[in-house]
Amino acid sequence: MAIREEDLRVRFGSGKIYTHEEFMKLKHSDESVRIELIDGEIYFMATPRFSHQRISGNLHGALWNYLKDKDCEVFAAPITVKLKNEKKHDTTVQPDLVVICDETKISDDLVCEGSPELVIEILSPSTAKMDKTIKLERYLENGAHEYWIIDPVDRIIQVFTLKNGDYVMKSYTDDDVITSVVLPDLGIPLPDIFPPEDTNDENNQQEEI
Repeated sequence: MAIREEDLRVRFGSGKIYTHEEFMKLKHSDESVRIELIDGEIYFMATPRFSHQRISGNLHGALWNYLKDKDCEVFAAPITVKLKNEKKHDTTVQPDLVVICDETKISDDLVCEGSPELVIEILSPSTAKMDKTIKLERYLENGAHEYWIIDPVDRIIQVFTLKNGDYVMKSYTDDDVITSVVLPDLGIPLPDIFPPEDTNDENNQQEEI
């Protein structure tokens, strides 16, 4: 069962605003707890489902193969990304997958300072709203060239791409082949990303007939 925000407030104190440094100390005090810092507030992250992990593994494998002998690298969660925002409190997140092409962004082998070139988030019930709103804004404000939002239920991938100083969104579904501005010549068929759909219900219905 996902830990509720109310549980978090009981543990850490209602209304407290955390800095990035306080968050990192808290994070390292208990590595088993998955948390993010969004505009100074701490949020618990639910344990990923197996469908989530399958998608992450499929994508990580495809991107790793593509990036062999190239300057960019793909990293899978848990990873720490610190996002800057001069008008708001600190934000430090843990995206599902990132591609980093500028090694100088990696600080002390612990934190990516600023947005990676490509960020991928796989939606879960507890994080979907945040991934689609505040985190989307923070990644784009910090200069992400691409942001992928993957919906495991509807099997859709939305790709936000920086173009002429603005961001455009394109959706991929069914048998589409996803491409990338950050990674030229990349092409991944969506059936290679999403695990096969469960056909047990369909088979059971046929047997009953």
